[in-house]
Amino acid sequence: MNTSIDRESTFGVLPVTETTASDGTDQGGHSDVAVATRVLQAEAEALIDLARSLDGAFTRTVDLLSKVTGRVTVTGMGKSGHIARKIAATMASTGTPAQWVHPGEASHGDLGMIARDDAVIALSNSGDTAELSDIVAYTRRFKIPLIGITRRAKSSLAEQADIALVLPPGPEACPLNLAPTTSTTMMLGLGDALAVALLERRGFSAADFQVFHPGGQLGQRLLRVMDVMHRPPELPLVPADATMGDAILQITAKSFGCVGIVGADGNLAGIITDGDLRRHMGPDLMGQPVCAIMTQNPKTIRPNALAAEALGLMNDRAITSLFVTDGKRPIGIVHIHDCLRAGIA
Repeated sequence: MNTSIDRESTFGVLPVTETTASDGTDQGGHSDVAVATRVLQAEAEALIDLARSLDGAFTRTVDLLSKVTGRVTVTGMGKSGHIARKIAATMASTGTPAQWVHPGEASHGDLGMIARDDAVIALSNSGDTAELSDIVAYTRRFKIPLIGITRRAKSSLAEQADIALVLPPGPEACPLNLAPTTSTTMMLGLGDALAVALLERRGFSAADFQVFHPGGQLGQRLLRVMDVMHRPPELPLVPADATMGDAILQITAKSFGCVGIVGADGNLAGIITDGDLRRHMGPDLMGQPVCAIMTQNPKTIRPNALAAEALGLMNDRAITSLFVTDGKRPIGIVHIHDCLRAGIA
């Protein structure tokens, strides 16, 4: 008996039945790019069909959700569950309090997360997902509004829901017509549409958005001047009848490189900077009145302006500080370093 071992065939690279060329084309002649294009076109067409299919049910859904005083609970199983989680996150970040609940966990105690003043959005491609039955029954028992998103108008979910949002028919992008692709894309798009419609109904602003996104570049971009400015008693201010000696003491003590001149009415009348001191340096400088040296009507910024606007203004004017005013009354000062420390660039 021959017991020798062909080590190259046993431990080396095994032969394959199909190879892929460097241009992404397999032996069957299928191009990866062509496959990707087909998938994306199918999903894009599905979204267009979805947009055309929207009707009064969508408006009624927005009406219902806009009146919810509790949370919007979004749920789904499998791939629909992943989409449901994203929809809940998008709603929560755009002014609609929302949470995601796993339908399986709901059957084992998490139904308690859904309160009587909430609403539920349930996602199911078939509309007959068994794991959703307990949540559906719970909403019916306690009269909790239920929105169903499904592709089958005659499914149990669509029939039990207060409002059914039925996705238009069409094949999945998967060539087997099995893997959720176009269906989940439509669910995701519909969830985004609901979130944005609710956002606009509520008049959700950039300032509101910043409250929910304090971290990261988005939060930094939406910081307002009032979030980074210095407030009294840090403001370098002197009255209009002060001398330059008083002004220099304030510039030195407050370390902003400038001092604001305040009139009898409490309004900002002018500003003196380190540069002004150098330009007017002389033996009689200390005794001069500040009104003789100051720059009148200095550039200021409002407290509700974005900090990025303040940074841009300081860069354009080649200055390092801006007084923040309410009308003409100084209420703060922002330094370029305050913006840079906050990550605004």
